[in-house]
Amino acid sequence: MKKIALLLVAAQCSFFQLSAQTPGGRMDGAVIARLFPQGVNSPEINKDGSVTFRFQGPNAQKVELNCQMFEGNKPMEKDEKGVWSITVTPEKPDIYPYCFIVDGTQVADPQNPEIFPNEGFKNSIVDVKGPQPSMQDVQKVPHGKVTYKYYHSDLGFDRPMCVYTPAGYNPAEKTKYPVLYLIHGMTDTYETWWKVGRANVILDNLIAQGLAKKMIVVMPYANPYPEMQRRKLTDRYDPMNTEIVVKEIINNIKPYIESNYNVYTDADNRAVAGFSLGGRQTLATGLGHPELFHYVCAFSPAIFGNEWNTNFDNGTYSAPEKINKEVKYLWVSCGTADGLCSASRGLDTSLTEKGIKHTAHFSDGGHTWMNCRDYLETIAQKLFK
Repeated sequence: MKKIALLLVAAQCSFFQLSAQTPGGRMDGAVIARLFPQGVNSPEINKDGSVTFRFQGPNAQKVELNCQMFEGNKPMEKDEKGVWSITVTPEKPDIYPYCFIVDGTQVADPQNPEIFPNEGFKNSIVDVKGPQPSMQDVQKVPHGKVTYKYYHSDLGFDRPMCVYTPAGYNPAEKTKYPVLYLIHGMTDTYETWWKVGRANVILDNLIAQGLAKKMIVVMPYANPYPEMQRRKLTDRYDPMNTEIVVKEIINNIKPYIESNYNVYTDADNRAVAGFSLGGRQTLATGLGHPELFHYVCAFSPAIFGNEWNTNFDNGTYSAPEKINKEVKYLWVSCGTADGLCSASRGLDTSLTEKGIKHTAHFSDGGHTWMNCRDYLETIAQKLFK
């Protein structure tokens, strides 16, 4: 009851602050209309699978929709009330990032609370569901839990991460679980893998169907540079340098998890996977330390030039014979329309030439989280078996 009372007081204070800005303490009608626009429902998912997006901008000269359902931007039309709208139909049901371009400026959908976690611009998210639930849809199964945690980094400060524990996990019990370290892409955050990648939902459904083992999933914030720059510990940003993240995972994150959760501490029960820059970091972590990670899965890894060979030569990756001896499952995947596909194909060829056992998967589509969710669904069924 105390919490409810506090919330009510906070809401009243906010209302009174707004009211005080108008003569006589009454909230002006224009203020109400701006804060609580009427008749603007966005996004609206229609029965035929199409989606209507709306944006209230009576003074805007041009509004466009940018959405991963299609290439480029699509113009929106304004009605007599100043509401811009457009209806589009995706090729298939999925979760799509989108934003409005208002007179050249990117704007998240003010009517939609679902936001794409990112260090830069925050896209909105629309979830278009199909006639049958998919693995990324919340179903009537036991659900795990995502919690926010902090660990102390050797960089000298505490850093955040999210941790998924499966349904039934009880820290007071002795049951142990394997661990998947799951790394986000460039400019994403420690929240992106579950808020956009739906890692928790996919694992809930796979586990409930007996398709994946119960596991703990650790989602670190794999970019320390913003905080390092804020603390004046560095004046440069070098995302291609994997050394800092690899050291944090091995020296700080892994020990924290193994000290605070009921997990196995052997390499057979430890996996690392990641998307884009996280795929690059995954390869450096897993192939660089195959004695620690027996499952290594890279989604559209950000490798460039001839790095699939030079990373073996310079010691970023271990010797092929060591990788073959240690790693039980190595997966490399990419969309054929992805700008990083040629690099993934080069890595596939290099691994084959070096005699390193692996699985290469090239799907349709580009550098998207739509592909990531499919990749996670696939590899989760291969881990720890």
